[in-house]
Amino acid sequence: MQLTKTWAAPIDDYVIDLAWSPDAAVLAVASQAGPLHLFAGSTGENRHQLPGHEDGANCLAFAPSAPALLASGGQDGAVKLWDAATAQHVATVSLGSAWVEHLAWRPQVSGLSSQVSAPILAAASGRDLVFLKPDAAVAHRFKPAPKTLSALAWHPQGGALAAAYFGGVCLWDADDHHAQREYPYAQGIATLAWSPPDGRWLVSGNADPSVHLWLPEEDQEFHMSGYETKVRQISFDFTGTRLATTGGQDVCVWDCSGAGPEGREPTMLPHDAPLCAVAFQNRHGLLAAASRDGVLQLWSPERASPLRATVKMPAPATRLAWSPDDRFLAVGSERGVVYVLRVEN
Repeated sequence: MQLTKTWAAPIDDYVIDLAWSPDAAVLAVASQAGPLHLFAGSTGENRHQLPGHEDGANCLAFAPSAPALLASGGQDGAVKLWDAATAQHVATVSLGSAWVEHLAWRPQVSGLSSQVSAPILAAASGRDLVFLKPDAAVAHRFKPAPKTLSALAWHPQGGALAAAYFGGVCLWDADDHHAQREYPYAQGIATLAWSPPDGRWLVSGNADPSVHLWLPEEDQEFHMSGYETKVRQISFDFTGTRLATTGGQDVCVWDCSGAGPEGREPTMLPHDAPLCAVAFQNRHGLLAAASRDGVLQLWSPERASPLRATVKMPAPATRLAWSPDDRFLAVGSERGVVYVLRVEN
């Protein structure tokens, strides 16, 4: 197996976020300086540069049911919506003075009557959580969280949103907007993830440093500690049975099948420098992991010999993003260059 560079393109600053359009036609790249860049996913053609956020951009998210609708959040406290096909600004909503650091569109799951309604965008700004419509109108504003919101994650079936802050996680009902459940956690939470396809597990990567796992339907929770550093990134495989985490020099992969990881030894995938990003493919089993020495590796954790490919990049990665069809891996770098690599057997 090989990772072959398909294209590379410089932008004006550190790559703060990446987002593929649902049809993989466009890769949106957010510069920490503020502008947004739209590249043709397969060729790297620089289609458009959008003004973005004057004080700096933070996050990007494409609407799942509208391939051209792109949301961005910035240090100006605003959420902006863009038409990625025409490079036109659609709407802006100001959420206040706090940075907009987290955006997440509600999943569109076929067969669920609750998904017939228009898409909803969850946006976090400081302690404030809002649901926005595709025209940026506010659908609902929640009561402020006790502390600054640090992560958002939609249940895979779209029925609830998990919102984390220092002190715990709250599950908000997507339609009635009430708190379904609250999970106290006494430390800072850096990231959240639900296990696909059914949301059996809700997992947080934490500052203590540790990983905490909840089984919402079974009213159980587990705590996995022993990490070297804060666990800033976690990623489930498409089956929801393998959880990859950062937090040291080795990728730690927990077995979440059956009763879960408690009492089991994780699979450790070694790197020679601290990890900065991990990402499982969307519908296949490959795991991409990047470390601070610029090395990017592909792993198949289920194999006896799991290492599949290694690439040395010119600079450490800031973000990894698989295209929806898993054919391409986008890599954002600290030096302000985005790379798109193709997986070849």
